[in-house]
Amino acid sequence: MQLLKLRADPLTLHRAYVDAQPFPHAVIDNLFEDDVLNRVLDDFPDAVSMNWARFDNVNERKLGYYYERSVISLAVREFLDALNRFEVLLFLEELTGIKGLIPDPYFGGGGLHQIEAGGFLKVHADFNVHPKLKLRRRLNMLTYLNRNWKDEYGGHLELWDADMRACRKRIAPIFNRTVVFSTTDTSYHGHPHPLTPPPGVTRKSVSMYYYSADPPEKESTAPHDTIFREPRVP
Repeated sequence: MQLLKLRADPLTLHRAYVDAQPFPHAVIDNLFEDDVLNRVLDDFPDAVSMNWARFDNVNERKLGYYYERSVISLAVREFLDALNRFEVLLFLEELTGIKGLIPDPYFGGGGLHQIEAGGFLKVHADFNVHPKLKLRRRLNMLTYLNRNWKDEYGGHLELWDADMRACRKRIAPIFNRTVVFSTTDTSYHGHPHPLTPPPGVTRKSVSMYYYSADPPEKESTAPHDTIFREPRVP
């Protein structure tokens, strides 16, 4: 596969990333060439044609990716592998200011995600230590693959403040929109409201997680699993 062409200058976005509220993040439209994502979308497996990891509980209803058991096309495999290469790591380091980023060759919790009608993911902070590599989780990068997505379908990514009193940002999951954000114990996010798309339409995304040897500054060193939180609104 040819090198990914990233169509944004990370250094010009760095200050806005650091200052973003409720926690450091960036929303970047058209970061990737459409042809690249079109190939991924063309080969994106539907809800029954792949051995998805199925989550169905009070906190989440979604389909996830089994790195060891999910069979994907060459185009999808090449895209996932390219997101773990040094070109993307250097882009993310310049965007965020976090040095020494390390990709996850196991795609633990990451890779392809798909949400069917009625699906959701409640607001949470992510697990903070890779179970195999024992590295500290530092960044999430989410790329959406949903053409002609309408607001009434739902599925907006919500970013909440550390006190869980207010959703500070809602991001529509439209095609070729990439969201990068720092992963900490209080980077609360999710899409908590059940999707309402028409039959046959699902919310598709590629999720990548990046690590480092050191934890974020002023961050607890105790490993923890995903922390789900309920809003504290009147």
